[in-house]
Amino acid sequence: MTAGNDFDPDTADPELFRALLTPHRSLNRTGFVLVMVLVSAISFAAGMVFLLMGAWPVFGFFGLDVLAIYWAFKINFRRAQACEQISITPSELRLRRVSHRGHVSEWVFNPLWVRLDRETHEEFGIEHLYLSSKGHRVAIGSFLGPDEKASFSKALIAALNAARRGPSYNPVA
Repeated sequence: MTAGNDFDPDTADPELFRALLTPHRSLNRTGFVLVMVLVSAISFAAGMVFLLMGAWPVFGFFGLDVLAIYWAFKINFRRAQACEQISITPSELRLRRVSHRGHVSEWVFNPLWVRLDRETHEEFGIEHLYLSSKGHRVAIGSFLGPDEKASFSKALIAALNAARRGPSYNPVA
């Protein structure tokens, strides 16, 4: 055997596919500050009107409304920190899920045995995606929209098919 043909089993498998799925949030931090300033100004102005009319408790309720909106946005931004990482090599499919609280869950599948299951609604498109293998079923991409799920499933199926074909070693290249 020549040096060009040597096969080293200790070398890492080539990565065929890698995806990082994150929830979409349409409002960034600057937009959040602008919305909160606008809501606060409107609530303060409306509260002052009621305060001048003698209905002083209403002023406090407007403050509670602003606080509730702020709290809802903070929860929304915290949940946006969740992510799913999927990587495929010829020997394994690795799914790593990080929740918005920082809890990490990880699954490893053999790409030869894993199957991508889809639940489809005729009007809305793909509703749920699952990785299934040997009696285990794990939901993936739950925060993606139907079109994003369709695009992602197409890319994932192509990567799984490439993994099933196996690695190709070309000593010439």
